[in-house]
Amino acid sequence: MTPTPISHNKMFGGVQATYKHRSDACDCDMKVAVFTPDGVSTDTGDAPVLIWLSGLTCDTTNFQTKAGAQRVAAELGIVLVMPDTSPRGDDVPDTEDRYDFGKGAGFYLDATAKPWAKHYNMESYIRDELTAWISETLPVDIDRMGIFGHSMGGHGALTLHLKNPKLFKTCSAFSPIVAPSQVAWGRGAFEGYLGKDETKWADYDATELLMRGTTDTNILIDQGTDDQFLSEHLRTDIFTAACEKMGQDHTIRMQAGYDHSYFFIATFIEDHLRHHATRL
Repeated sequence: MTPTPISHNKMFGGVQATYKHRSDACDCDMKVAVFTPDGVSTDTGDAPVLIWLSGLTCDTTNFQTKAGAQRVAAELGIVLVMPDTSPRGDDVPDTEDRYDFGKGAGFYLDATAKPWAKHYNMESYIRDELTAWISETLPVDIDRMGIFGHSMGGHGALTLHLKNPKLFKTCSAFSPIVAPSQVAWGRGAFEGYLGKDETKWADYDATELLMRGTTDTNILIDQGTDDQFLSEHLRTDIFTAACEKMGQDHTIRMQAGYDHSYFFIATFIEDHLRHHATRL
């Protein structure tokens, strides 16, 4: 994963950069954005690092331009890594009539159904390739790594943490899809990427994964009560019940009047960064 620089901008004393690199897992070129605070030493390489996973229709630009996370990350000395939401390129299959499947909608899983299996391997990409590049290239301590995300990306953050708690030691999410096997967004994506055998879907369902076993971190979730997708696609109540049943340490906050937008994320992003920093 030798990166090619695309952009490089000074921000809050640090550097906001975007790179392009070849991914074997996704069999295409991928982009990833990185914010490195001023003062993070390349010599010691001991900074904590957070991977942000964005939601449906997003790419590497949304979080870095809308969330306002860099100011607090600069204060805390946290490196932020923001990968794309799916494979891209002319050879990558897509759908013309759906925003919730195909490009921009990788769902952070490894597809097994054709023609998606060749490229749509976002779980392997994040877990294996991206973390290896982070460890080898960035001035961070890979043992101080957390993961968080929004919506589809919140789903990805939860599943990647629950399956790899020693790798992604902290976890939080905004408006996550917590039970994709039970809601329209998830069922549509899972059937397309994984086939109709629903027993295979559980490996990418945060609620099902939690029922297999808990982790020793506190999972923070913020969910707006005025989110237009809450009752049909997100169903925070299902995951809350699972946490309580299994004894998973959790902080789930229903934020009155907030919706699904980046205005919501920007309002509470500082809380999430400090949540991770305290534990990393």
